[in-house]
Amino acid sequence: MVPNPPGSGYDITARVLANTLDTAGIARGIEVFNLPGGGGVVALRRLAYERGNGRLAMMMGLGVVGAQSATGTQVTLQEMTPIARLVQEPAVIVVTRDSPYRDLDALVSAWRADPAEMVIGGGSSIGGPDHLATMLVADAIGVAPVTVAYRRYDGGGDLLAAILGREVAFGMSGLSEYANQIAEGQLRALAVTSAEPVAQLPAPTMRSAGVDTVFNNWRGIVAPPDLADSDAESIRALIARLHEYPAWASARTRFGWTDAYLSGTAFKTFMREESDRWASVLAGLGLRR
Repeated sequence: MVPNPPGSGYDITARVLANTLDTAGIARGIEVFNLPGGGGVVALRRLAYERGNGRLAMMMGLGVVGAQSATGTQVTLQEMTPIARLVQEPAVIVVTRDSPYRDLDALVSAWRADPAEMVIGGGSSIGGPDHLATMLVADAIGVAPVTVAYRRYDGGGDLLAAILGREVAFGMSGLSEYANQIAEGQLRALAVTSAEPVAQLPAPTMRSAGVDTVFNNWRGIVAPPDLADSDAESIRALIARLHEYPAWASARTRFGWTDAYLSGTAFKTFMREESDRWASVLAGLGLRR
């Protein structure tokens, strides 16, 4: 189950994962379906309803952590059965190829001059990775996050149309969602939020361009609550085998993902820490409900 629309980062990851599992002969016939809504909260509630179902799992990540913090939902990731963290990736600032912002300095200057008029598009809701990355960058350049004109689109496909249609000044998105458009020259990348440069991306890091921000989104898999130990371990074993498969390593390279494998109890601890961390960040930025 994917908690976002087709074409989103979660969707791409889930379909690449399912295809690799099938190609490797690790697991055949995995169905991937989308249940968007509430930044992932709708799918999270569905997962909770499927208590004990060992044939269902959900692709998730920082966006769902942020959504549960921002919305205050009573259903949380801590109730779910942790399977594994898979990958992480940075966010990237993208503009149209003919945008007047030729580099990050030009964009930052315009943003500081008139924050209310600088409309930024993201494919995630409040608390999601595109929103969080935007707010962290704003804070780093001295723009108050509460003044940011962030416009939320329903996933990467809708956001791409908005960028190309010049509905927004720039887009903030995960690298994998627009890697092809950047490579083809349809979009220009102004900066990436990783600590180190990304080999396949012709853009500086935020820090090297003078903005002290490092941010990485991550993705993983959780299953319904109260899963039998045998079912949980069976799914974890599939993902452990996938992690060692060369085609999965190739997919990570192709999409600009970094290996972030973490399984079982360690992943559960990580999710709790991330939930506490981002709830604190949202509160500190004045953005938590």
